[in-house]
Amino acid sequence: MRKLLPILSLAAATFSFSTFAALGNHPVVLVHGLQPGQLASQPNADGVSADGEAYWEEFWLTRADERIDWPSQERIAGKISSDYIWPKLKQLSQNNTCANGCIFVTHSTGDLVTRYILDNQENWLLNEGLQPLNIISTFDFAGAGGGSELADMAVNVAEGGGVLNATLRFALSLWMGEIPNSENTGVLNDLKVSNARQIAPFPDARVPRVRFVGDDSEYFGVTSPFLPGHDDGVVSAHSSCGASTAGDFNSCSRSVAFDGKVANQSRGVSSFMPQHYPMLMGDGYGHGELIGNSHQGKVTAADNSVSLGNGQTVSVNTSDSWSWWNWATFRYVDGSQNATMSELVSDLL
Repeated sequence: MRKLLPILSLAAATFSFSTFAALGNHPVVLVHGLQPGQLASQPNADGVSADGEAYWEEFWLTRADERIDWPSQERIAGKISSDYIWPKLKQLSQNNTCANGCIFVTHSTGDLVTRYILDNQENWLLNEGLQPLNIISTFDFAGAGGGSELADMAVNVAEGGGVLNATLRFALSLWMGEIPNSENTGVLNDLKVSNARQIAPFPDARVPRVRFVGDDSEYFGVTSPFLPGHDDGVVSAHSSCGASTAGDFNSCSRSVAFDGKVANQSRGVSSFMPQHYPMLMGDGYGHGELIGNSHQGKVTAADNSVSLGNGQTVSVNTSDSWSWWNWATFRYVDGSQNATMSELVSDLL
């Protein structure tokens, strides 16, 4: 029996590797965002895994090779890192999952969790005598790496330091389901704008972070007054675009609006966090709809092409057309009249 174990282990590793790259030559690793219900339910590891699977099931679950699931009731530099991120990184390294170069697909707070991974994974794995992961890019939907003002308000209210009027209560309840108390704010503390922007702000790993951004809200616009500039109902453009500073921005581009109008954007983002490249923008997509399977209108491009860490380039084709109704030129990604944002991104992979 002992002599069979190495053979079985090798066979398992070979089988595991053969399932990689569900979309292309590069394995896809999913990192989900905040799951507000976990703040109260406090799931165990099995529950965290089940929630992580359910998070992506509408579109990305069957198109990915691995997931990094984590509990929202914990902190990124605490149990999220030690009990969930680290074991998964070891597994990915031992299985040579990223030997050909992985692409991490993130949503919302998963953007921030991944930035922490990028800053630490090489040292962590080398210190264990393991090979660091070859991550050639991240594809970040509705990235919350710049934090969310809603998290600031939720934590303030939970700790008794904020005024909870009817409008704010309604906004937070739409977003979170229920308002947390001082004992279960968890990763909301990391998601506060000032805190988020201090977590691994300049990762040693120079990994291109390609951004996909929405400008609509699934919450009837109720949360938008609490978010500066344009937003997707949960995070402002300063966060989802990857702006170097928080601010009142109306586009990820200085030359094209969220709705595709080609015109000077005086409040468009012009300075970005290191290696952050907004690519697609859709004014009809809300925070959760970006990773869903429902078409929410045409999509425009803040940037038509981005180079990945291995020298490859991902690109989209766009077409300009004149609108007599608006007396302006509009730019849309070819095929976006039918394809969802996630379908367009999966094609890039």
